[in-house]
Amino acid sequence: MSLPPVRTRIKICGLTREQDVDAAVAAGADAIGFVLYARSPRFVTPERAAQLARRLPPLVTPVLLFVNETATNIEAACAHVAGAILQFHGDETAGQCHAVAQARGRPFWRAARIPQTAPEGFDLLEFAQDFSAAQAILLDAHVDGYGGGGKTFDWSRLPPSVPAHLVLSGGLTPANVSEGLRALRGRGHSLAVDVSSGVEAVGPDGQPRKGIKDAAQIHQFVAAVRAADALFAQQTQT
Repeated sequence: MSLPPVRTRIKICGLTREQDVDAAVAAGADAIGFVLYARSPRFVTPERAAQLARRLPPLVTPVLLFVNETATNIEAACAHVAGAILQFHGDETAGQCHAVAQARGRPFWRAARIPQTAPEGFDLLEFAQDFSAAQAILLDAHVDGYGGGGKTFDWSRLPPSVPAHLVLSGGLTPANVSEGLRALRGRGHSLAVDVSSGVEAVGPDGQPRKGIKDAAQIHQFVAAVRAADALFAQQTQT
């Protein structure tokens, strides 16, 4: 009996423009992330997130990213964006995440900030146990501030078996996402990917234009994930 085809779920994060939302949807993204953290260059207000989320067709899920936000502001943002998953990316405790998500009847993801040079110094198993109520644990590189730094960590040094659905983030690009999938596939209940800076447009200075996505890069990223899925399916059936 052949195994069912593998389909890695894809989230494109940090969107601020209508054309970028449309490009992500056209490319086949499963989720679209909006950053509701005022210090981020990719910040959008809840009202703006709602405008952009209204462009999403059925089965493409909005995700609202918060960093150490108050429960009142989170609940207000949820009122603007129906059906959104909540992503906590700061210092929120398991109790805080669960309480605010339960109050709005929303699933939540919790970001784990993994050290770039010594991932084994972060107890991911304990973290996953503490946040067992989370729908997924998002694996991001620890950088100054909270995420969006475009940095990777050593994927190979994470535990071989994590009791959680995992979302790989941090420094992913069309060029390296297949490597990340190879390194972490099978280490959790499932594996999804999350990209932000890796699909952003580049300015004249050669630096990413934070919050401004490149449609071609989005399509290349999705194509790279699908190619990695196809290769994995082929390898497991031979």
